[in-house]
Amino acid sequence: MPLSTQPVPSRERLIVALDLPTHRQAKELVESLGEAVSFYKIGLELFMAGDYFDLIDWLESRGKKVFADLKFYDIPATVERAVRALSRTSVQLATVHGDPAIMEAAARGKGETLKILAVTVLTSLNESALKRMGYTGDLNSLVLDRARQAQQAGLDGVIASGRESASIRQAVGDDFLIVTPGIRPTSDRQDDQQRVVTVQQAFTDGVDYIVVGRPIRDAQDPKTAARAIQEQIASLFHPKE
Repeated sequence: MPLSTQPVPSRERLIVALDLPTHRQAKELVESLGEAVSFYKIGLELFMAGDYFDLIDWLESRGKKVFADLKFYDIPATVERAVRALSRTSVQLATVHGDPAIMEAAARGKGETLKILAVTVLTSLNESALKRMGYTGDLNSLVLDRARQAQQAGLDGVIASGRESASIRQAVGDDFLIVTPGIRPTSDRQDDQQRVVTVQQAFTDGVDYIVVGRPIRDAQDPKTAARAIQEQIASLFHPKE
């Protein structure tokens, strides 16, 4: 499987998850990481901390890109209006749930610059969890169905585990984003993630961006941890002659 052909600078392929309870802690982490990271995900936890868009503006003022991981899920008209409002900000990526009507609504509202990703199956779920939720089919088939539906709806890509990324890439082609959370650089504990992969496995299976949280945030030296991942990415996309 070839590496991503998307025209993305290798240093932007690492997205760090700011899964922290306060803006102060989020800003402290961003400042400590400095030039090692240029792309950040901010999700529901920081949304509930208030002043979400002030944090987006703060990140933009420091030259950072933003992935708003809010996983919109509501009636289609509401999702379309919410996505349209988000498209007026500096956010580069955002998420919606993989319901066909919701995805189509998000595609109508996203505008020219905001890229919308559909959630396939959360990386905290496995087949046993899906069965408990009432789904009796194969997990990989469900992920592929949602990826194809997202592409047909006019979205820009999907959020998916690296375990399914090779199959997705074969199904949807090169001009469709795959963003993968649940990355563990080494044999770290999985925590509440079920379908994890390494940095190298993700990219060699066709992923465009990886989202990393705890392995950087909880490291003894977060900046060193981030730099190590950036070096791995650079070695894949820009190998030495």
